[in-house]
Amino acid sequence: MAASKLFLDTISQIEKKNLPPRLKREFHVCDDNDKNAGPVIRVMQWNILAQALCHGSDNFVVCPKEALHWENRNLRVIEELLQYSPQILCLQEVDKFEFVKENLGKVGYEGIFFPKPDSPCLDFEHHTGPDGCAIIYAVDKIKLISQKCIVLKDDGYETNQVCVICTFGIIGNDHTPNFTVAVTHLKAKTGFEELRFSQGSYLLRYLEKKVESGPVIVCGDFNADPKEKVYAAFKASVLGLQSSYTYLSKTKSEPDYTTWKFRGSRRSQNGREESCKTIDYIWHSKHFRPKAILEIPTGEDLGENKLPSMAFPSDHLSLVCDLQLTS
Repeated sequence: MAASKLFLDTISQIEKKNLPPRLKREFHVCDDNDKNAGPVIRVMQWNILAQALCHGSDNFVVCPKEALHWENRNLRVIEELLQYSPQILCLQEVDKFEFVKENLGKVGYEGIFFPKPDSPCLDFEHHTGPDGCAIIYAVDKIKLISQKCIVLKDDGYETNQVCVICTFGIIGNDHTPNFTVAVTHLKAKTGFEELRFSQGSYLLRYLEKKVESGPVIVCGDFNADPKEKVYAAFKASVLGLQSSYTYLSKTKSEPDYTTWKFRGSRRSQNGREESCKTIDYIWHSKHFRPKAILEIPTGEDLGENKLPSMAFPSDHLSLVCDLQLTS
């Protein structure tokens, strides 16, 4: 009830500001067989876009400036976090954790946040702190068993990327095993493919030791398309990971994009560069069965200027999946 009230209050404030309606997205049912049914966990993966990173000189050159103002974005962020009622939220580029924690805390969520050691947000004059990764969970559905925050390593040396790892149990269900959830954000930009591979490989080794053969979900902005080595490493891991969003496709391929934006570019005649690709993922082990997946909006739905926009506050789409945990 509290979550519904906060969501409706947020919608009311959005309407008072005459902001456009939110993106309309539907769930694709990929398994409606309830034989041997176990508990279903709704997981959200989302790079929410750090507020401090909205205003770089080359960032989002076709996005209306008012869409990047926090007094508009904050409403859209809460709207997106609440509208699908996830039990577990895995977030990146969180530089407003206290805001998220306070608002979601009102409706029964708690969270763990771990900042980057040297966040780029701190380079901006009006920053509100470092960005990092967070796991947020519904305390009436999920119980926290343990938590661990790690800095990803490359050849033994700590990097500037982090991971939050939590082990959870299902409240009121003693027949299913505990499960582990990890959220990460790998190094961005072209030219860092090997570093992403090294960071991802380090995380896989860590998880392999921690969970052994147990249930695990890994969410993240990998900054890597499906052709990169780090993607192949996750797909080949002894954890038996599968990319949940491939279940949207009959050919088990990834969606065409999870981010679609325009940045400034000196190399382009029109001064902008389009980026449309899949780099965000929900990975699940064999212990989970995808039941429903939130569909990716069309380019037409996103509009001419794509993301972010007055209707959506980030340059990354949220991914939401219902995962059934088998006993």
